[in-house]
Amino acid sequence: MKHELNRREFIQLMGAGTGALMAGSQATAPDRCQGAFRGERPNIVFILADDLGWKDVAFMGSRYYETPNIDRLAGEGIIFTQAYTNGPNCAPTRASLMSGQYTPRHGVYTVGSSQRGASERRRLIPVENKTTLDSQVVTLAEALKPAGYVSASMGKWHLGNDPELGPIGQGFDVNVGGYEAGHPNSYFSPYRNPTLDDGPPGEYLTDRLTDEAIKFMSDHRDRPFFLYLPHYAVHTPLQAKEAMIKKYKSKAPSNGQGNAKYAAMIESLDRGVGRIMGALDDLGLAPNTVVVFYSDNGGVRNITSMQPLRGGKGMLYEGGIRVPLVVRWPSRIQAGTTCDEPVIGVDFYPTILEIAGVRDPRGQVLDGRTLAGLLTGGTWGSPRALYWHFPAYLQGRAEGARDPHFRTRPAGAVRYGPWKLIEYFEDGTLELYHLEDDIGETHNRATEVPQTRQELHKMMRRWRDEVRAPVPVEPNPDYDPLIR
Repeated sequence: MKHELNRREFIQLMGAGTGALMAGSQATAPDRCQGAFRGERPNIVFILADDLGWKDVAFMGSRYYETPNIDRLAGEGIIFTQAYTNGPNCAPTRASLMSGQYTPRHGVYTVGSSQRGASERRRLIPVENKTTLDSQVVTLAEALKPAGYVSASMGKWHLGNDPELGPIGQGFDVNVGGYEAGHPNSYFSPYRNPTLDDGPPGEYLTDRLTDEAIKFMSDHRDRPFFLYLPHYAVHTPLQAKEAMIKKYKSKAPSNGQGNAKYAAMIESLDRGVGRIMGALDDLGLAPNTVVVFYSDNGGVRNITSMQPLRGGKGMLYEGGIRVPLVVRWPSRIQAGTTCDEPVIGVDFYPTILEIAGVRDPRGQVLDGRTLAGLLTGGTWGSPRALYWHFPAYLQGRAEGARDPHFRTRPAGAVRYGPWKLIEYFEDGTLELYHLEDDIGETHNRATEVPQTRQELHKMMRRWRDEVRAPVPVEPNPDYDPLIR
């Protein structure tokens, strides 16, 4: 069959070794720090937007949102067209970035409780969710310390509170604005944030975090630094500067995008990126600074649109997990390049360690694959599997969802080559999509190509066994099948 996976490819993958299968990656050598990236240790600036969708920037095709600075960053670096997050919402992505691990290893599967939505509509008792990242995990900030990096987290943390589980407790030297909350009380001062002093009345949070980031870079220009800048923007509440809102109200909507407040929030985020780039130039740090721009999940479907992708935040369809990704490193990365390899959030941990010349933390499994070769124009040559595990319920009506009551019910997914399989744990339903032909996931081919469906399902089950991913099976006594 034209699009069936070659069975030999599956056999080779299945025999490639536990480490490669579990992570969908190849384990890297212990002496990786002696690899291709020798020389002065680069600074690392990791800008993480919140709820910014794959199509919410102009360089990915938006004709409504204006992002000239992020577009310039993209033009000066490499664009990853098939970049994914490790979860369809905020917390699991952040836990995977900090740990380098898939969600079953750290247990942060969703935001808050895994028992979301009306109990009588949930067939199963979901897996219990963790809301904090365990202090025994060696975070990326901690892993960089032996190489002399000073690190700062500025913005949304969402994985616990200091002194133990906030940014300072998890290895950062500076924390501005980060604690357990998943969204701000206000984007305008007073912020009512226990880890951020209020600014002048009316000060805008995105601007303030940018100010703090620039000060940190200036104060530590003489040593390598890791600046983790997880903006609260563009998460709700939708609050923006009035002049910008007025500007976008005068623009015609385009391709499902037309929310003026949201657009104004994106523009403030974009201006902040421009100021970061300008500060790096002024400080003479730009050539040897790696700048990453990424989002934690897809956009909220009733606020924005990821068309032609299906769905949005909270779903394992592409609109919920595929996001914009740009990496710029002027001294190493050729400007204006594009990479179509599927990559995922856990890849950043080993990538940053390699480019910083740092060894992997002893005793901690890393599930990602270093992107270092891709950054300099290489390819991987053969596909690898990417996995998602979401054994929780997430309520909310949204276009593109499988049913009207939940953005997703407990589910898992695997992507291998052009194929993507989703399994729903309540009833064992399998959905199979060929993303090269059907990026919008409109045509379920599970019954048309049974061999591919079976092999991908087998691959996913074996991966779950290897990482000890819990699958909910206990019936919910409150479930009422007559409730519609």
